[in-house]
Amino acid sequence: MVASRMIIAGVAVIAAGGAGFVAKNMSAPPAQQVIQDAGPQQPAIAMSEVLVLSKDLPMGAAIEDHLEWQSWPSDATNENYVTKDKEPEALAQLKGSVARLAMYDGEPLRRSKLIGSGLSFMSAILPSGKRAIATQIAADTSAGGFILPNDYVDVIMTRRAEGEGAAGFITETILKNIRVLAIDQAIEESEDGKRTKIGETATLELTPQQAEIITVAQQMADRLTLALRSVTDTQETGMDEADYLVSGNGRRGTVRLIKSGVVSEEGARK
Repeated sequence: MVASRMIIAGVAVIAAGGAGFVAKNMSAPPAQQVIQDAGPQQPAIAMSEVLVLSKDLPMGAAIEDHLEWQSWPSDATNENYVTKDKEPEALAQLKGSVARLAMYDGEPLRRSKLIGSGLSFMSAILPSGKRAIATQIAADTSAGGFILPNDYVDVIMTRRAEGEGAAGFITETILKNIRVLAIDQAIEESEDGKRTKIGETATLELTPQQAEIITVAQQMADRLTLALRSVTDTQETGMDEADYLVSGNGRRGTVRLIKSGVVSEEGARK
């Protein structure tokens, strides 16, 4: 009995000591956390309002309301961007402009890609020293209607053979690697009810000499065909052309005569 009482008394003493320790910790104030100095804080990123496109725009499309201000990091902008701090009225001023080149949604606007309000689109995109010539075409003479602006083509002339005993046609490529500036599109409904786009006139970018060649060819030819070139072939230069159709090579005082599709040359009368 004495031993059991001593055990019970020991357990009671231990329990009382544990309770006292818990009570002491609960009443003690919380330990203070030491906050280390992290040093000087990094400044916030400087932002600028940049004018960007809110819609994809093809070449020649009006800007209208397809512009918006967007926040960009100032370090990511350059002097070609239109910013609100430099041109606060740009959003309203540029609505009447036209896209000189294709532009895309989210792209920062550059004035070099715009044509001002009231200016001719075609003369603005035409490089110095070049001429724009409109050539009548049809779907069956323009790669099935797949030729689009900025494509490159060869111009093929087809005409009937002339002279006694002549039969058939004469076909030759009169111009090569010519850039298409524009091609008109008209909506035409087919027999199955589908609406398709058919181009009737292509505007080509030509040198003055090439403009003369195609002008003569339009009078001579029964048909002019545009042959679409691969994009990998557009860098070729120095290709042969039908220079014989016009006076050239430094010759002067000659007149080119076209009669019944036959070209002849005579000395000019004084």
